[in-house]
Amino acid sequence: MTLFKHLIDALTGGGVSDREIRAETWALGGRHGGEVLRGARAELAGGDLPARRALVLRAVIRSQEQLAAR
Repeated sequence: MTLFKHLIDALTGGGVSDREIRAETWALGGRHGGEVLRGARAELAGGDLPARRALVLRAVIRSQEQLAAR
């Protein structure tokens, strides 16, 4: 993947679907005792993730932050 593609993905969310975000949110909640945002941040900070997985985790974080801001 080119640097330009990485930049576009970072700015646009990389085409992560709402379905992917919901599925990952549910899975994170299960793995982290209902603490979705904390779990997503921890897994992202752990590093050594495939680019797509990191992109989905960032999308979950954005989604959870938006929900918290309401």
